[in-house]
Amino acid sequence: MALTGYSWLLLSATFLNVAAEISITLEPAQPSEGDNVTLVVHGLSGELLAYSWYAGPTLSVSYLVASYIVSTGDETPGPAHTGREAVRPDGSLDIQGILPRHSGTYILQTFNRQLQTEVGYGHVQVHEILAQPTVLANSTALVERRDTLRLMCSSPSPTAEVRWFFNGGALPVALRLGLSPDGRVLARHGIRREEAGAYQCEVWNPVSVSRSEPINLTVYFGPERVAILQDSTTRTGCTIKVDFNTSLTLWCVSRSCPEPEYVWTFNGQALKNGQDHLNISSMTAAQEGTYTCIAKNTKTLLSGSASVVVKLSAAAVATMIVPVPTKPTEGQDVTLTVQGYPKDLLVYAWYRGPASEPNRLLSQLPSGTWIAGPAHTGREVGFPNCSLLVQKLNLTDTGRYTLKTVTVQGKTETLEVELQVAPLG
Repeated sequence: MALTGYSWLLLSATFLNVAAEISITLEPAQPSEGDNVTLVVHGLSGELLAYSWYAGPTLSVSYLVASYIVSTGDETPGPAHTGREAVRPDGSLDIQGILPRHSGTYILQTFNRQLQTEVGYGHVQVHEILAQPTVLANSTALVERRDTLRLMCSSPSPTAEVRWFFNGGALPVALRLGLSPDGRVLARHGIRREEAGAYQCEVWNPVSVSRSEPINLTVYFGPERVAILQDSTTRTGCTIKVDFNTSLTLWCVSRSCPEPEYVWTFNGQALKNGQDHLNISSMTAAQEGTYTCIAKNTKTLLSGSASVVVKLSAAAVATMIVPVPTKPTEGQDVTLTVQGYPKDLLVYAWYRGPASEPNRLLSQLPSGTWIAGPAHTGREVGFPNCSLLVQKLNLTDTGRYTLKTVTVQGKTETLEVELQVAPLG
């Protein structure tokens, strides 16, 4: 009478020989998903009648993959057969296109003519081909020492090992300390600027490795060390002396991410300049004073400032008159700009022609106010720095203008300038 695989199971329950000498090896030793795998049997002895393979920890019918009758070559699938398994005549088990669910313990049970059984144990670990992971971030733009970085390596393979990379290399020690026990979460409290860069995670197993695309982290900081430079030399807190009628460029620098917004002030008054540099094209006494650069970071909400004092050099004290514009036309306004006027000025007077009373246009008193003279036309205005504004020029305004200054010490100085008014067209 032919015996089926299930009949041999009943026999095995009575005649189990635990002194098994069977060994089972796996070929290939570390299979990956989709490989064809063989559980190769070694150490079989005697004349065997049948084999039974189980995919599970015990010789339970529910784990039976297949039974094989040696004399006939008949194979009977069991409840655990997946359609991929086949028993060889030598007792080895082939699994075609193996899947991760085939991982686990396998037991071979043999039956000889003396109705004795032996068992052998093998283990299969199927390593999947890993999909590319993704790095998820709580934010990719953080403020230094204030915000917390939290990165997670998202992968559909929960059993894969994880490692992290920073700018293509190993993580700094401070960052490694923030790894979770499974390595899938990276946290850093009070992020630092040197930790800005590209982060990647990599999942791996013995047969597969896959690295994520980089995620770039920006860390905002500053502004720090705000300074004012002149010709690449730091001038913060210094006095810069400039020759009369020469140009000066001040640069504002700082350590900041992102680049800060700049505000310049002159003697406490804001200037219309939003750049990192300030140009003084033609230095006069009116431009002497304190220049301050304020750097503001819109991300960190921090700011810093630096100041310098700008003065005319000793060689710039000579007084001179420069019309602005230098070649005015009929209908324009012109300012007779006084450069290098006396610092101890008491009074001054402007004249239309020689310095005589009938020709006086206006005078400025020690109080700082000016009064009109006999020659005033209603179009002339005086300024504290001795400059004279003549509005809505006409051709008769062409000619000589004279400035007379008197200092507190009683020193008198007279300067003249010729004004040329060009006709329209």
